[in-house]
Amino acid sequence: MDMKVNQAHALVSELPKLPETKTVRRTPLVPYLAQKASESPRFRQSVDATIKAIGLPFLGIVLFLALWATVAPRINTSLGQFPGPMQVYQQAQRLMDEHFAERAKAAAFYERQVQRNAERLAQDPNYDAKIRPYTGKSTFIDQIGTSLYTVLTGFLLASLIAIPLGILIGLSAGAYAAMNPLIQLFKPVSPLAWLPLVTMVVSAVYVSNDPMFEKSFVNSAITVLLCSLWPTLINTAVGVQSVSKDLQNVSRVLRLGRLTHIRSIVLPSAVPMIFTGLRLSLGVAWMVLIAAEMLAQNPGLGKFVWDEFQNGSSNSLGRIMVAVLVIGLIGFVLDRVMLAIQRRVSWDKTMTVR
Repeated sequence: MDMKVNQAHALVSELPKLPETKTVRRTPLVPYLAQKASESPRFRQSVDATIKAIGLPFLGIVLFLALWATVAPRINTSLGQFPGPMQVYQQAQRLMDEHFAERAKAAAFYERQVQRNAERLAQDPNYDAKIRPYTGKSTFIDQIGTSLYTVLTGFLLASLIAIPLGILIGLSAGAYAAMNPLIQLFKPVSPLAWLPLVTMVVSAVYVSNDPMFEKSFVNSAITVLLCSLWPTLINTAVGVQSVSKDLQNVSRVLRLGRLTHIRSIVLPSAVPMIFTGLRLSLGVAWMVLIAAEMLAQNPGLGKFVWDEFQNGSSNSLGRIMVAVLVIGLIGFVLDRVMLAIQRRVSWDKTMTVR
């Protein structure tokens, strides 16, 4: 027995020894990133860019929400306590629930009509089946769509007027001298001053038993047009006037025609300034629209804010704050969309927003 034990110990002693395991110390994330940043300048630049692009905006939003949540309970109004972030979030959820409930009612309304028409047609094949439109109230989402449709209509009409006129002014010193006093006169006019005049003119001119567009929509769109065309007009003229002398000399040497000169020389050079004007005009149009919808009672975000203010319920302030945040968010998205279009069509791909 002892001989077998000694043999077993001898065999064990002949086995190769395994390397000793070492405990791995885990480096905390922040010191690790600091060490990597000190070792690699490129890594440090990447971290700095990430912090600037994501970290700082996130910090700003968190600080804003914290300040809002702290100050809101201390403000008491005639409609109750000013809503904080959580109350506004709850009202946003209710508005979405109301939208889906209204869409369900509309779907049921049309389904009943289809069923009723099918029954009538089964009894009388000559029956003239009709589908009547649903006349329920516009929801918050519907009013967002109406506002976007109105502002884009006014903005596009303003652009169709401002860009050709700006090119004309930029190319002709005489046209500039003639138009400049009118531009300086009408550019600062408020939409609140334009809207009564537009309303009276539209009421007198736009007369029809079956109008294609509601008068309130026409009033809002024309007011947006009158207030938003000036930035595009001015920037287009400046862009055309700032075309390089070398390019103009090349055009003269090649004896390019007027339209060819504008298409090949002027427009490519003026595109950055034109889009700067378009972005400014779109921002002005979006701000003007809210005031125009309030006064013209055109269904949209402006009318939604005014109706909630007149309603005076305990939820009105929260709903108005939802509208304010949505208005700001849509304005930001519209500007970014215009910036993306500018980067795609312009030779200058470095355009940024400060």
